[in-house]
Amino acid sequence: MTFIVSVFLCILTLYLFRTIRRNISVRYPPGPWGLPLLGNALQLPAMKPWQPLAKWKKTYGPIVYLNMAGQPMVILNTKKTVEDLLDRRAAKYSARPQFIVANVLTGGFNIALLPIGERWRKMRRASDLALGFKNTVNYYTMQRNEAVFSAHSLLSDPDNWKSHIERTSSSIALSLMYDLPLIQSSQDPSIQWMNHYIHEAVTAMTPGAHLVEMLPFLQHLPWSLSKWRRDAEKSYERFTTYFEDRFQNIKKLVESGQEQHPSFCVALAENQVNSKLSDRECSWLAGALYSAGHETTATTMMWFIFAMILFPEVQTRAQEELDKVVGRSRLPSFADLKHLPYIHAIVKEALRWRTPFPIGIPHVTSEDDYYDGYYIPKGTICLANLGSLHHDSDIYGPDAEEFRPERHLDENGQLKDGLQGLSEGHYTYGFGQRICSGRHFANNSLFIAMATILWTMRLEGAKDPDGKVILPDLNAEEENGLLSRPPLFAITATPRFQDADTFIKQARDEVIEENLARLDSGH
Repeated sequence: MTFIVSVFLCILTLYLFRTIRRNISVRYPPGPWGLPLLGNALQLPAMKPWQPLAKWKKTYGPIVYLNMAGQPMVILNTKKTVEDLLDRRAAKYSARPQFIVANVLTGGFNIALLPIGERWRKMRRASDLALGFKNTVNYYTMQRNEAVFSAHSLLSDPDNWKSHIERTSSSIALSLMYDLPLIQSSQDPSIQWMNHYIHEAVTAMTPGAHLVEMLPFLQHLPWSLSKWRRDAEKSYERFTTYFEDRFQNIKKLVESGQEQHPSFCVALAENQVNSKLSDRECSWLAGALYSAGHETTATTMMWFIFAMILFPEVQTRAQEELDKVVGRSRLPSFADLKHLPYIHAIVKEALRWRTPFPIGIPHVTSEDDYYDGYYIPKGTICLANLGSLHHDSDIYGPDAEEFRPERHLDENGQLKDGLQGLSEGHYTYGFGQRICSGRHFANNSLFIAMATILWTMRLEGAKDPDGKVILPDLNAEEENGLLSRPPLFAITATPRFQDADTFIKQARDEVIEENLARLDSGH
């Protein structure tokens, strides 16, 4: 026992000596002290990691250095640091973490996990072409139909409002990717399958889920001793078969000359020769973008409902704008898009006020770098502290904690070109080369959904037996790992004016009839 203790003390002394010598020779950004060997690994929880980050920002400033059991990590806390590094030095700061299990599970075909290389560039160009601003008009009809169905569901069954939003988000994503007709049930096999993929992919990337992520040398063990690899490869084969079947069905119709509704896979098939993407690359690109679009849209709509309950004055002002521009004899449409700046501002504010991923998606440095005299070594994980940035009074003013869409409008009530130099007014869609290619589509989906809901109904908190409105805690969050979602709470939804329920029901019935016609025609 004495020998073992002596060996351990020697190793600990050597570790401390090397750490101290390294810190003397180079100047790392400031950060909290950690434990020997483990560093700060036990100080950053898997659930709601943005909470300790907010405290460290106050203590250590714009950039915080962490040692995660030997893995260097920096937290970027200010507008200047994220734009200087993730935007202006994007060539050095656009790699991704290794994600050993997730990369086996996706076969190296998930664009969100790929390094910046030839495959990533081909996929990115194809995505930008299909989802670029000029092509968003192709998806207006589908997005409007989804908004109508969603609003009717909320009005007729507010008790299950979260489920309705989840269904809508899944249906929109599947329609965009594969031109599927509107899906009316969250139990539909297509939704269940895609959500299974999301669950497996997210689990694979969750810190602590697999020992091999913390001890990378384990990836070199024989296949027979690596259950994680056998399971991941089996999942990859299953998902590949599903994604390729979906894509091939659409590609065959395109090649036959049969007219198709606009969709992401139709665009991929039509431009496949120019993009030089293989069938497998096209298939996995569609599957990966589904998961990205689904989570952002669903979570943002949940926070929108949450905000409308807690800030009724915002709801009132939005409905006044809708009455002025749209009136009460028809539903809002994309023709009203330029004339509803306050609704646009609500979209931006919902994405800012409660961003779905408060620590963003990690970037990794591809080479050594120096910033403000600090050394940032190659392979450092860089996290933008979005939750803190979006509530920074230096960017958004002293009322940054409040849900106030007016901050995105000028003195004439029109949208500002960019708040504090931010084209979107927030950082939710990412940075530099990694900025979300589907952001224009997402903005439109959120706009028409919010406009249709606000035109149709008044949202309020449910009442207790004494008639008192029950409001959720302003600072409450669901326990959901790296994703920030509101807790489940009860709402009421009432028609905003006489015949509003009739209008939305008629519009919903027309959407269902259109759906049936598509199914009968084989589209």
